[in-house]
Amino acid sequence: MISLFGDLSSIVIALVCAVIGLVFVLLIAKKILSKDEGNDKVKEISRAIHEGAMTFLFREYRYIGVFVVIIAVLLFFLVARRTAVAFIVGALCSILAGFIGMQIATKSNGRTAQAASHSFNEALSIAFPGGAVMGLSVVGLGLLGLSSMYLLLIMTSSQTELIPKIMEATRLIVGFSMGASSVALFARVGGGIYTKAADVGADLVGKVEADIPEDDPRNPAVIADNVGDNVGDVAGMGADLFESYVGAIISALVIAAAASPVADTKAIMLVLLISGWGILSSIIGMFFVRTGEKADAQKALNTGMLVTSLLLVFGTLALTWKWYNSLPMFLATFFGLVAGTIVGKTAEYFTSGKVVEKIAETAKTGPATCIISGFAVGMKSTAIPLFAIAFATVLAYRLAGIFGVALSAIGMLSITGMTVAVDAYGPIADNAAGIAEMAHLGPETRKRAEKLDAVGNTTAAIGKGFAIGSAALTALALFTAYSQTVGLTLIDCLKAKVVAGLFIGGVVPFIFCSNTMEAVGRAAFSVVEEVRRQFREIKGLMEGNAQADSARCVDITTKAALKEMVLPGVMAVILPVLIGAFLGVEALGGFLIGSLVTGVPLAIMLANAGGAWDNAKKFVEEGNLGGKGSAVHKATVIGDTVGDPFKDTSGPSLNILLKLMSVVSLVFAPVIATLHKLIGF
Repeated sequence: MISLFGDLSSIVIALVCAVIGLVFVLLIAKKILSKDEGNDKVKEISRAIHEGAMTFLFREYRYIGVFVVIIAVLLFFLVARRTAVAFIVGALCSILAGFIGMQIATKSNGRTAQAASHSFNEALSIAFPGGAVMGLSVVGLGLLGLSSMYLLLIMTSSQTELIPKIMEATRLIVGFSMGASSVALFARVGGGIYTKAADVGADLVGKVEADIPEDDPRNPAVIADNVGDNVGDVAGMGADLFESYVGAIISALVIAAAASPVADTKAIMLVLLISGWGILSSIIGMFFVRTGEKADAQKALNTGMLVTSLLLVFGTLALTWKWYNSLPMFLATFFGLVAGTIVGKTAEYFTSGKVVEKIAETAKTGPATCIISGFAVGMKSTAIPLFAIAFATVLAYRLAGIFGVALSAIGMLSITGMTVAVDAYGPIADNAAGIAEMAHLGPETRKRAEKLDAVGNTTAAIGKGFAIGSAALTALALFTAYSQTVGLTLIDCLKAKVVAGLFIGGVVPFIFCSNTMEAVGRAAFSVVEEVRRQFREIKGLMEGNAQADSARCVDITTKAALKEMVLPGVMAVILPVLIGAFLGVEALGGFLIGSLVTGVPLAIMLANAGGAWDNAKKFVEEGNLGGKGSAVHKATVIGDTVGDPFKDTSGPSLNILLKLMSVVSLVFAPVIATLHKLIGF
């Protein structure tokens, strides 16, 4: 009988850390719900946003549920029964994390708006904890579900010795990552299509055509826009980083388990210990997010990130030295954290300050020059993150082999609790600004809420940078695990099939982005037409004497998003199987490398260009270059609408695509090899 507090004690420690994280979720949620909900108008608007968001979420989960059942059945009969169970558990944990985060986020927005009527600091003290619920739910449920499932697979293994038990369980736990990735892709794509269709529709008709303020209650698409902030940037983003987090852990477990000649059990347990310490570091770091009335909220959030990162560094040093007696493994983890910080800081630089002011300046000559300059900024922003990821990969590999590369991804993602908290804070602040406008809480309240919102745009860019950067390292680690599973030691790029795989893989991210952007365009067209119709047909609406039919816009965007998310999601699962079946496992390796090489820079470019356009618009709205309603403002609004699907749909969805294709290749590797023998070229 295996001793839970002997050989597998680190799994128990990881479970305890996960439970502590979830306990803090309950405490934070209770504190938020005790705050003042505001006047009747604030409650009404907040309730409409909450109901719209939850309606979309439940309908989206029904679609995802069908997909999960189909894939689980295939895994059950074609791969392994326990892999199918792990797949379902991974999907359920991801869904639950998104549900909890959305519940609290949609109940934090009105309370944040009400708090902003008193003071900026009071508003921040609700908005950030609201995001922290999402952050700690992601890491808490991620590590709890993964550790519990891993322990169960070890305990129920058919093997008799510990090391074979661990190796078998590690092979099966990959299904957990696939479940998380599947939910994440649908949630990111569906939520992204929803939020950007509503946002584009509201901006183009409201601010550009009708010349009314942002979040004006006369605009029928405003409620749908606020709902979209939650389904895209809370539930979608949470599912995104959930799958990044568990994907990084599982890829490290698989590589450690494949160590020759036997599984490196100490390395396996080290991965879980570092992940557990990351949760505790995030919790402690959250207590350092404090600011005064005239202080900079961005600096307060940066302080929390810095404290969390330092705690992770010192804790990892202690763990690697005490547990593994290996300084190189600590350094590999450290370089991953440094690379993630560089990627995030690069995103912050290119989406704020002088950079966005220059983009706003170019809008003096119209939307075309604004779009050109923003696109150029996005392209330029790819260089530093890619160099950082490349150097982290080389250094980590030199220090600890491919396991070092997996550890660098762990280092980047161990502070996911804080990263998601800082990111999820953004849509809560954005909603609060909208509620302040619609509920007529006064210019001072609106100003405080907008100040919170402006910081939220930058934090969102940083969060996307972390997610995309981790995608490169995690996908590389998963690719290595795939290579070990199918016995690939070398991929010959002179072979025609491998070259074909490289080219096909390289073009997949572009086709994927094309599909998701066209989906946003089609959905936005429907919203634009509906808003125009209401402005035209509802008498007294523009004068403020009639009520807009917001529910109609919510329904249109919900149906469009759910319809449009199916093709990109299915594509990610089908393509690797087809490529492997027809061209072989080596060509599939080329396919995965090709998609990674083009997908990562494309994702960074899209995310940063979109963020830069958004903040250029906000710079003008602060009263610069003519302010709201000016020709420059309208030009930046158009730039922002182009950037909306860039930064909130296509860009962030790409990193999930890359990892899902890798994990599908890994899970279905035996099936792919068999199919190639039957139908391959």
